[in-house]
Amino acid sequence: MSKSTEHEDSFVEQTLLEHLNELRKRMTWAALALVIGTVISFIFAQDILLFLLEPYNGQLQTLRPTEGIETFFKVALVSGVILSMPVILFQFWLFISPGLTKKERRYVYLFIPAALGLFLLGIAFAWFVLVPAAVAFLSSFMPAVFKTDWTGQEYIGFILAMLFWLGISFQMPIIIYVLSVVGLVSGPMMRDQWRVAVVGVAILAAAITPSIDPVTMLLTMAPLLVLYFLSIGLAFLGYRRFEKSMAID
Repeated sequence: MSKSTEHEDSFVEQTLLEHLNELRKRMTWAALALVIGTVISFIFAQDILLFLLEPYNGQLQTLRPTEGIETFFKVALVSGVILSMPVILFQFWLFISPGLTKKERRYVYLFIPAALGLFLLGIAFAWFVLVPAAVAFLSSFMPAVFKTDWTGQEYIGFILAMLFWLGISFQMPIIIYVLSVVGLVSGPMMRDQWRVAVVGVAILAAAITPSIDPVTMLLTMAPLLVLYFLSIGLAFLGYRRFEKSMAID
């Protein structure tokens, strides 16, 4: 192997103490980004609240003296997480990059945009598809018997949970690819376990959607199943890289 190739494939070795110090540093920067994002979101929290109320088309109630301010802070915090997500992803990449070769570190230009794009795609799908369907179904369910009159904490918590956790769930292809690159999963393994995956996706969809109606759950399952089958192809590619790296070693 030539000297330039050795330099290209070299990676930084760190002791356990250095790893812990690096983790502390990255978590500090991520926490700082979250604080800044939350402060910025706090300034516009009222506008965000009004925006989140659009599918409901009504006014929310507060049953406790502190419910309004708790909802206000919850909106600011979740919005801060979304706003600071690029920095959080970049800090995560900086933490794992010392264990990668110089060639593999170039994937930062693909990893961060892909992870951020999938996160925003999940939020968009939840907002434009799931939220209107869920709110319409729950608001019109047996109107002669039940009067839909939600509190602020219930409604906002319902919406934020769907937006945030579906955005996180859309990271499945990237997570599967990373696991396949290190040899933990493979394409044939995921292909053969598709029945188990369908059950797992159903459980995940039930956990993401706070409501128990089947319409919202099926709408949640559909993109997650598509992402799973897409992840099978990525697992084939990632495991092939793992096999090549093992052959070189």
